Amino acid sequence: MVDQMPMPSILTAIAVLILATGAETLHAFRVRKTQHLAFGPNGKFSPLTYLAPILRVLSLTGLASSLVSLLLIEPKAHRSKMTEVEAKERRHLMLVVDVSPSMRLQDSGDNTGISRTQRAADLVQSLLKRTTDEKLHITMVAVYNGAKPVVQESRDLEVILNFLDGLPLSSVFPTGKTRLFDGLEEAARIARDWPADSTTLLLVSDGDTVPATGMPKMPPSVSGALVLGVGNPSKGSMIDGRNSRQDVGALQQIASRLGGEYHDGNLKHIPTSMLARMGTLETDKKGLTLTLREYALIAGIVSAFILAILPLFLRFLATPFNPGNSESGMT
Repeated sequence: MVDQMPMPSILTAIAVLILATGAETLHAFRVRKTQHLAFGPNGKFSPLTYLAPILRVLSLTGLASSLVSLLLIEPKAHRSKMTEVEAKERRHLMLVVDVSPSMRLQDSGDNTGISRTQRAADLVQSLLKRTTDEKLHITMVAVYNGAKPVVQESRDLEVILNFLDGLPLSSVFPTGKTRLFDGLEEAARIARDWPADSTTLLLVSDGDTVPATGMPKMPPSVSGALVLGVGNPSKGSMIDGRNSRQDVGALQQIASRLGGEYHDGNLKHIPTSMLARMGTLETDKKGLTLTLREYALIAGIVSAFILAILPLFLRFLATPFNPGNSESGMT
């Protein structure tokens, strides 16, 4: 819903409308007296010219009203400093990211030309750009042959994206099979002291080498879970002498056992409707709608543009009469 227009803006619009209408009426009488000088010996002008005073009155009214509205509306501020949020009021995004060597295979995206890790970074960035909660804190756990917390309760998006931007995090783990459940277990350990229903769990993986048993139980703080699959689910790529592809079945099973949802992120970003169902992630619904500020900006730009082109409109379209040409405007 659009905010109510301030009363001074309404009064300004009424005042400008009355004054501009009076001025245009007076101007019309003066033009009538000199129409043969302005429009030639026959005094004829294009019917489109009747639009000029109407457009001028409406544009002046719209411009004045929009400028007063913008003057009175509280400006949008982008603050660089973040205020501290008490622990009991914080909301959390627990990000568990598969950093195994198979995640560096380049079989993701629309053209299957980017790595699974890069695709994961794009998906996480898209998700975080649609969240508006200033109380949201992000924790990231990297998982390969074991699990290690990388970032804990950060509010800086760039820090998270930096770790996802091609850093070889697998090098800090011993070589071996991916133990995805270790990452979930580490996430559960970190989140167990957080307030109930304050956390959304996001697991990003290609689902390669997922065990059938050993799923850790999430603490009461986790209210929603989303398992995000990356990598081509139909065509595999070779690594370490075996064929690796996104294991949709295994990831769907993990999502089901977590009581959450699965999304194939190989080609499509996470739908906003799915984010809304996660519980603690607030999406930018207000930012998707026009407010009074945006309407005032649009009205001001359109009004100013019309006022700027009206002289050109009258110069070329008002009359066929061309001063200096004895035949123009003659019948």
